[in-house]
Amino acid sequence: MRTNLSAFARYRAELRELLYLAGPIMGAQLATTGMTFVDTSMAGQYSAMDLAAIALGSSIWMPVYLLIRGILMAITPTVAHLYGARQTGEIGGQVRQGLWVALLMSLLALVFIYKSDVVLQWLQVEPEMAAKTLEYLKALAWGIPAICLFQALTCYCEGMGKTKPSMVFSFIALALNIPLNYVLIYGKFGFPELGGVGCGYATAVCFWVMFLMMAGYTMLGQQHRKIGLFDHWDLPSLSIISSQLKLGVPIGLAIFFEASIFSVVALLIGKLGAIVVAGHQIALNFTSLAFMVPMSLAMGLTIRVGQALGAGKTEQAAYSSYAGIATTLVSATVSASVMMFLPGVVTSIYTQNPEVAILAAQLLVYAALFQYADGIQIAANGALRGYKDTRVPMAMILFACWGVALPLGYILGLTDWIVEPMGPHGLWIGLVTALTMGAFLLTLRLRAIIRRNRMLASEIMPMPA
Repeated sequence: MRTNLSAFARYRAELRELLYLAGPIMGAQLATTGMTFVDTSMAGQYSAMDLAAIALGSSIWMPVYLLIRGILMAITPTVAHLYGARQTGEIGGQVRQGLWVALLMSLLALVFIYKSDVVLQWLQVEPEMAAKTLEYLKALAWGIPAICLFQALTCYCEGMGKTKPSMVFSFIALALNIPLNYVLIYGKFGFPELGGVGCGYATAVCFWVMFLMMAGYTMLGQQHRKIGLFDHWDLPSLSIISSQLKLGVPIGLAIFFEASIFSVVALLIGKLGAIVVAGHQIALNFTSLAFMVPMSLAMGLTIRVGQALGAGKTEQAAYSSYAGIATTLVSATVSASVMMFLPGVVTSIYTQNPEVAILAAQLLVYAALFQYADGIQIAANGALRGYKDTRVPMAMILFACWGVALPLGYILGLTDWIVEPMGPHGLWIGLVTALTMGAFLLTLRLRAIIRRNRMLASEIMPMPA
């Protein structure tokens, strides 16, 4: 009995530390999602064309943003290891090189945005909508350097265990975004009436405000002054930048592979009619909201594991990894229960169309099934990032998403090779299968990495005299 109480007390202490890190991360995610929602809803009030242009522009920008954000996430475990090892004198140099990486990524993103008319032509978007989408993207592009630098500094703060600043600054930007949208969409106070394009400029301004606030915090904060982040500036170091890219590019690609498979499924479902598209979008949107919880826990887990390893606490890192996975399973139970037992309540938030609601409720059952797998795979991957293990997990996610989900979903959903075409049900079965396989593979990888680190730790322990 005492052992059980001791185990529970240890888990409760670990949970408290994890939630302290993950809670603000989730808040920042909500604020970012809120900005997209505000842009979409306010542009929709102006005109359907502007709404469509922003939706299309966002679908082009977001994968690029997620890729860049993933690459910059290499800063988090790097700083966490150094902070845990009390090697704070080395943190500033790593972060300054991370800022160079952020500037490089922003330059590449700007080139892509200004050449995105090629993507719009490939998608065969009608000329008027394509022109407005390109205007919106070029307006938003003014803020791309700022959001990249903001993300680099955010990852530095997270590695130090400081996750609240990003949340606070993101919510300030969300509050600022609403009046800026109003002024620039409708042309108030002497500004030109820009319609949906005004949302792009408003977002760019918010990105710069976020970066300037974060720069001020990291420059003036007492703990950060000791790091000396801005005491001087370093020229680019090829060796440090190369090591950060080796760690970060697989993270970015893994996020991109997983996010893009949902985009491809949406495109395939687009061939099945408006009712099917609407039902799929409802199920996917609610699932994405639920996904914020395990994703935030996984990001907090990266920090916990990284700091423990930096401090040489191999067993603590292993315990944090498994406790983090257990916590995501609790979260998955809550979200799966809502999807499985209250689908009507969920669909009523989005639509009153009975056909759409019925299909969305059916797809939510599949979503409920993969909540556990999704929680396990994102938590295991978060822990692996803490161990600085990113290349093999990237390959596993690539295989699960593009080697399993897409072929299986396509065969079941759109062909009669095995059974009669199952439509969206077949495509969602592919997603469930892929996430389950991803969870299995990443858990095996995590167990192997933990075992390897334990062996290395035992080998370097000093022999008793």
